[in-house]
Amino acid sequence: MKPAPFAYHRAHEVAETVGLLAELGEDAKILAGGQSLVPMMNFRLARPTALVDITRIPGLSYLRLDGGGLHVGALTPHRDVETTRDPAILEKFGVLPRSAHWIGHYPIRTRGTFGGSIAHADPASEWCLLAVLLGAVITLQGPGGCRTVPAREFFEGFYTTAARPDEMLVETCFPDPAPHAALTEFAYRQGDFAIVAAAAAADLADGTCRSLHVVLGGVGPVPFTVDTAELSGEPAVAATWQAAGELAADQIEPPSDEHASAAYRKRLTAILVNRALAEATSAAQPDGGQGQDGPENAGPLHQDAPQ
Repeated sequence: MKPAPFAYHRAHEVAETVGLLAELGEDAKILAGGQSLVPMMNFRLARPTALVDITRIPGLSYLRLDGGGLHVGALTPHRDVETTRDPAILEKFGVLPRSAHWIGHYPIRTRGTFGGSIAHADPASEWCLLAVLLGAVITLQGPGGCRTVPAREFFEGFYTTAARPDEMLVETCFPDPAPHAALTEFAYRQGDFAIVAAAAAADLADGTCRSLHVVLGGVGPVPFTVDTAELSGEPAVAATWQAAGELAADQIEPPSDEHASAAYRKRLTAILVNRALAEATSAAQPDGGQGQDGPENAGPLHQDAPQ
């Protein structure tokens, strides 16, 4: 397969990129890692009239932790997040490197970029789920300067964001540490798009859940935030994680397609939320956070899968 004809431009700085986007119009697209955009172009699912290649812009690949949180540059490869050995990042935001292995395959993780994944806005994307879960803030630069958008407001639909056509995503910032967070997902083959993905974080105190946060992917056009208010104050035990999974399944209306039925996605949701919370809290629980209803006994994932 070959893409439709397009013009190619290489930018060497952010201001040049913004100028080109303003000049070329809304049918132009930014090329970063290209691991999502190029396949879509090859299948004619995307037909940009022009590409603006930003891969040579210096200073946009970094993981920087300071008093304002963890800052991730737009051109940071997935693999850099996966392999970071910074002890402070691993302690406060370890969910990011732990989750990176779910992203595609090794070549994709070496070439794909953090900012590109956020801007692409796939509703099953690991980084999109974690951005919503952890209250990330997206920084965009346009002709009028920089502005920030909370991740919960950034994703507007399938592959649709709050970024304007003449804006470039330059950074994602995670403001608050999340020591008890995890992401898990299910696909028929390693590296395939997730049928369902679940990201979870817990705020624990004295064996009690002060709050739980759960975000789902693969069940709608944007990452879905589960209302878990009724579980606040519940004990941090396996029964609570199971209840959270059932609560999440009850709140969604997932689609049916050639990959899975709506009922199967609901079943997956209940299991994966249970597993994500068990993993997120395992370091804080004497029994590893699982107990008799932990993920090892959650049941087979393939039951009732479409043939």
